[in-house]
Amino acid sequence: MTRTPALAEPAAWDAFVAENELGSYLQRTAWARVKAANGWTSARVVAGGATPIGAQILLRRPRLLPWAFAYAPRGPVAGAWTAESLGAFTDALRSARLGRISHVRIDPEVERDGPLDPDGSLRAILAGAGWRPAPPIQPPSTRVIDLAADEDALWSDLRKKWRQYVNKARSNGVTIAELPGDPIGQFYAIYRETASRAGFLIRVEQAYRDVWEAYRSTGDATILFAIDAAGTPQAALFLVRNGRRVVEPYGGMTVAGGVLRANYLLKWEAIRRARAAGAATYDLWGLAHPGIAHFKTGFGGREVRFIGAWDLVLSRLGRRTYLTAQGLRVGLARRRAGLAAAGAPGLSGADVDASGTGADIEAG
Repeated sequence: MTRTPALAEPAAWDAFVAENELGSYLQRTAWARVKAANGWTSARVVAGGATPIGAQILLRRPRLLPWAFAYAPRGPVAGAWTAESLGAFTDALRSARLGRISHVRIDPEVERDGPLDPDGSLRAILAGAGWRPAPPIQPPSTRVIDLAADEDALWSDLRKKWRQYVNKARSNGVTIAELPGDPIGQFYAIYRETASRAGFLIRVEQAYRDVWEAYRSTGDATILFAIDAAGTPQAALFLVRNGRRVVEPYGGMTVAGGVLRANYLLKWEAIRRARAAGAATYDLWGLAHPGIAHFKTGFGGREVRFIGAWDLVLSRLGRRTYLTAQGLRVGLARRRAGLAAAGAPGLSGADVDASGTGADIEAG
């Protein structure tokens, strides 16, 4: 259901998302195509008229349950964050013809206690409109680098030790490049090794190929590799661009890459190239545990905490049933993979799966 005709067409919606400062690639129609392969359907719900607020909603009904779960990853996207606009969006969701829904979950990229949520005012508006805090899906915090500064300033913003490690990688013969042809096989081999070592769940190779193909067609996906002196890829970053924002939802490194400090050079080059390509911000995508937060902090920028996930409950029984079933499913998946309980220290923010619920709770 789309209340604003101008945003009914996919191209118009994608332009709206790309032009919005808080718009995410997860709200693009390309992501709906990616998730369709996992059985998700999608709909757009938009309200607000001249200052629209809306979201691309993903829907899926787990087997044996009569309710579908609705999720707007990193949505809604808004022209204005006011009580009026959020009220209109909430009303539009309640009246949308989405079928039998247990609850709708949102997790907008609005900074907690930031300019749009001073003293928790936006969270109070959400609560007043009938929303309730929910378990996180996307990373609840991240680190964002402002690329307005020149390259020398960005370089000086790295910690001294990090600059030394970048130079160490160079002296070790590490170079950064995009591989010709199809890079997914090489990327997945590194990512799978990282997941096995760190203890988090990943999808099958085709899932990442789907993301690559969906965003590469518009020039918004890049995979950078750190390659050793012998020509072997030892680290990889999967980057996705939306408008003037670049994020790094997936990444990994081999043991040999760690010895070479390849990940330091790779991260720096990703930041530098994003700026050179005209991006305004670089999002390091998640601070899952102290180790990864420490690593990312060394590259500068500032930490951003979000207001979190919120549910609009349409069926209390349905939501309780869904959350119970989801917890059992995730636990079973981790046991089958021989992994520790969710939230184990090995989980890496750089490797959080952007598909919907991190490395442990998948939205598809």
